[in-house]
Amino acid sequence: MDLIEIFKALGDENRIRILNLLLKQELCVCEIETLLDMTQSNVSRHLNKLKSAGVITNEKKSQWVYYKVDNGFIEGNYLLYEFIKKKMDENAQLLKDAERLKKYKSSNFSCEQLREDKSQVLEYLQGQCDNARG
Repeated sequence: MDLIEIFKALGDENRIRILNLLLKQELCVCEIETLLDMTQSNVSRHLNKLKSAGVITNEKKSQWVYYKVDNGFIEGNYLLYEFIKKKMDENAQLLKDAERLKKYKSSNFSCEQLREDKSQVLEYLQGQCDNARG
């Protein structure tokens, strides 16, 4: 893994937001797209950049492709990995994203439901996140 490529990959807010979620758990493209309110093409482009830099990896399960932080990245860049995790826990936007992920996962929605009716999932998340603030 080239350090310059790693830093280039981490030098974008959207990629940091994606990495923040993937540090918490493995996710498919449609879940990331929904949680971060980004388009599929935008998410895929950012995932490819992170993957090319060796930060994340993917695994195909049935018709879904799931992404997670690459163990090789963690082992080869442990101090950087720990620093990133610590700093992510200090950022308001990243904490909101993590809370949205937590609400999504507790809902038992699936990728299939996202494909069928994404608006239902978004309404649920919006309501749950509003309730958490109120």
